[in-house]
Amino acid sequence: MTDGPFFHADLAALLPPIPKDSIVSRAFYAGEGVRATLFGFAAGQELTEHTASQAAILHFLKGRARLVLGELRTDAGPGSWAHMPAHLPHSVYAEDEMVMLLLLLD
Repeated sequence: MTDGPFFHADLAALLPPIPKDSIVSRAFYAGEGVRATLFGFAAGQELTEHTASQAAILHFLKGRARLVLGELRTDAGPGSWAHMPAHLPHSVYAEDEMVMLLLLLD
C-alpha cells in the first residue's frame, strides 16, 4: 500500500514492449481506496466477457478498442474513460496495439 503523494510522469513507460498475440499488465499503485494496473494489448487481443467484484474505471491511453459494458457496445480510443459498477459483465477487444489504465475502486 502506498501512503502519501504518488506521481509517475510516463505511464506507458511502465510496460515492456507488447509482444504479438499477447496482453501484458503491470500493477503499479495500491493506496487507500484504489489499485492501479496498466494493460498493453497487441492488436486483436481481448479480455472476453467477465465481471469484477469491485467498481472500476477504464481510461484508454493509446490505440483503439471495442468495449462492451453490460448492454452498452462502443468504441474507445485515446482519452476515452468508462466507469463500471461491480458485477457488470464487460469485455475489451483491441483493434490495434492499445494501452489501458484500470483503476479498481475499494
